[in-house]
Amino acid sequence: MSVASLPKVELHLHLEGAAPPSFIRGLAAEKHVDLTGIFDTRGHYVYRDFWEFLKVYEAATGVLQSPEDYARLTRAVLADCAASGVVYAETFVSPDFCGGRDVGAWRDYLAAIREAAEAAERSDGITLRGIVTCIRHFGPEKARETALCAAETAGDWVVGFGIAGDEQAGAPKDFAWSFDCAREAGLRLTAHAGEWGGPDAIRDTLAALRPERLGHGVRAIEDPALVDRLAEDGIVLEVCPGSNVALGLYPGWRSHPIDRLARAGCKVTVSTDDPPFFHTTMAHEFERLHDAFDWDEGEFDRITRTALDAVFCDADTKARIAKRLERA
Repeated sequence: MSVASLPKVELHLHLEGAAPPSFIRGLAAEKHVDLTGIFDTRGHYVYRDFWEFLKVYEAATGVLQSPEDYARLTRAVLADCAASGVVYAETFVSPDFCGGRDVGAWRDYLAAIREAAEAAERSDGITLRGIVTCIRHFGPEKARETALCAAETAGDWVVGFGIAGDEQAGAPKDFAWSFDCAREAGLRLTAHAGEWGGPDAIRDTLAALRPERLGHGVRAIEDPALVDRLAEDGIVLEVCPGSNVALGLYPGWRSHPIDRLARAGCKVTVSTDDPPFFHTTMAHEFERLHDAFDWDEGEFDRITRTALDAVFCDADTKARIAKRLERA
């Protein structure tokens, strides 16, 4: 069975993390920026562990210096997503990288990203929406500024708010104000948890931030009672198996807990996280999951329907995506 051509909905995609290495190298050459050390001899991103990955990520992001840079980035990323069969994606975008958390500058970056996304929808049939994301290791004060940017631009394109970065920096409760601000602005909520932090980190995140989705969440598998709670409460897991394997969280695809979580009744979805960093695509994720767990087309349809049910966009957009999936 070929699963690569199945239509896909992706919920967990970092915009800068999806930048093709060739795109970043070309932009660095234009700007005369030295990025020595972040690429290997084949031109791929190179890092030793998660924390070095964060440094390489931020170094690569450093060449994105204007709204036009982000427009070009958006076009490049969406072309890759569409080629992999993605019909709808939600991407994490951060005012930390787009205008230094100044609301006026953030609006300019956002307008450029949105214009590029609308052009991609017309040309490639892929729909994009944004989740404004604070960076955990930048600290709670900057997160508050990010939340204010999100609240000021909440609407039909900025549909969510989240937190990413080093899960071991600070505590979830430190970011409660930011999540409350976003919630009051009508934004839907997701939070990275249960990747490098264990079950207690997931519990703390649920208690302090009250998200309806969790980025990763896979280490819940270490606590059967928590798995039962996630299933009962319908918390959606934005699972990124290729990312987890590439970063060494699990030694291989067959040892990844996504299948066990699904069989336990958890709402699991599939995403790529930062695809070129992990040498993956959505098509590749589907193929490897088929190989590892013998998932058939029915299982992938259930995964996609779960993701569609969990999207943060408005009802009209969701209905359009549903029709697109039906046609496919």
